[in-house]
Amino acid sequence: MPRVDGRRVRPPERHRYVLLNKPRGYVTTRSDPQRRPTVLDLLHAVHEYVYPVGRLDFDSEGLLLLTNDGDLAARLTHPRHGVPRVYEVRVLGIPDAHDLDRLSGGVVIDGRRTARAGVQLTTHDRGAAESSMIITIHEGRNREVRRMCESIGHPVVRLRRVAIGPLRDPRLKPGKWRELTPQEVRRLQDATRREVGRTAAGTSSDHHEVTKRTRRTRSI
Repeated sequence: MPRVDGRRVRPPERHRYVLLNKPRGYVTTRSDPQRRPTVLDLLHAVHEYVYPVGRLDFDSEGLLLLTNDGDLAARLTHPRHGVPRVYEVRVLGIPDAHDLDRLSGGVVIDGRRTARAGVQLTTHDRGAAESSMIITIHEGRNREVRRMCESIGHPVVRLRRVAIGPLRDPRLKPGKWRELTPQEVRRLQDATRREVGRTAAGTSSDHHEVTKRTRRTRSI
């Protein structure tokens, strides 16, 4: 351990930025009183004290960031910064135009309306038992996407997060992880500054696109 003026000084902890493709059946926490598997069980060879940034529930899957950089974690999770999370969602039934407008405009959960969201219906075969959507949110309330879909009468069958701000990695297999590159870390840091004040504008354009798509859907 190095010394300064004769005193031992602990070197600053190295920041780690880990991107994990979380599979179903893992809890997004460092420990679980029910002794269920946690995402930390998947991070072999990561010895620093990293923790999840946001959550994916037990039955959800997809990209999860873990870090020991508390400043970046706080900015990424604070709704003021509006860093988008993008989800591929499969639901029971086929939401109609009114359902999609409700999702994009905000639904009331626990007495509080959700922020505007980007919503795109991607599969909608007539008579199908299930359909798929891309949903982009800018806040991180508990089980938000699932509860949004339940509120319009279309429960989630499968939910997968595919993007955290600028981060995407379709080649990262479930249960695997990797370090972020310095460029990816910088892009995340930039996103927490760049997204401020853009949430309303971004979701407004998303909402407009949804409206156009759902009009076409109704004519199919």
